[in-house]
Amino acid sequence: MSADLRLILFDVDGTLVDSQAHIVASMTRSFEAMDLAAPSREETLSIVGLSLPVAVAQLAPALSATDQAAVVEGYKQAYMQIRAEQGSAQSSPFYPHARKVLQELAAVDHYLLGIATGKSRRGLDALLAGHGLEKMFLTQQVADHHPSKPHPAMIETALAEMGVAPDQAVMIGDTVFDMEMARAAGVSAIAVEWGYHDTARLAPLADHVISDFRALPQAIAQIWESDK
Repeated sequence: MSADLRLILFDVDGTLVDSQAHIVASMTRSFEAMDLAAPSREETLSIVGLSLPVAVAQLAPALSATDQAAVVEGYKQAYMQIRAEQGSAQSSPFYPHARKVLQELAAVDHYLLGIATGKSRRGLDALLAGHGLEKMFLTQQVADHHPSKPHPAMIETALAEMGVAPDQAVMIGDTVFDMEMARAAGVSAIAVEWGYHDTARLAPLADHVISDFRALPQAIAQIWESDK
């Protein structure tokens, strides 16, 4: 495989799509179904990116393992119900310019696009199908098969699948978990300002921070230009 191939990995929630209303509503329903006080919006968004069982454990550490598992299952059911009611394009719309930039990057011969997300396989499949992007991402790493972020397993598996070295890859995300995962895997990291973690927390961990999706191609080019 050509040494010139480059792997561009994306987080999903908070990076590609704005699913915060969907996530917060699902978490609220799952807690209220068990007569528990629901976490605040800020608390829920703080755990976006983690695998669901880890996220619930952080939100409700005093709950028994059995009750945490019930909240997890309740969240999954609520998430699917809301998606069925609204559709993916409505419940998890793309951020401005995201789709166009993805298409531009995918058109570059030596760029390979992939996903590293805390979503489940079922959740990611439904999202991509809802947006008609099933074939856009050549490697798709999900929570079902890996430890939760910031463990580097998702990125390491994507690198192995694509035959790309760490210095030929970049991770784009909106959370500290994404940035720490990238660092642990030895790949570059680009943080986005429009997601769910404060920019002040992201900036020290990122090679670049962007405030507009249209700035992404140039940020990627700068990373790889600096490696020459």
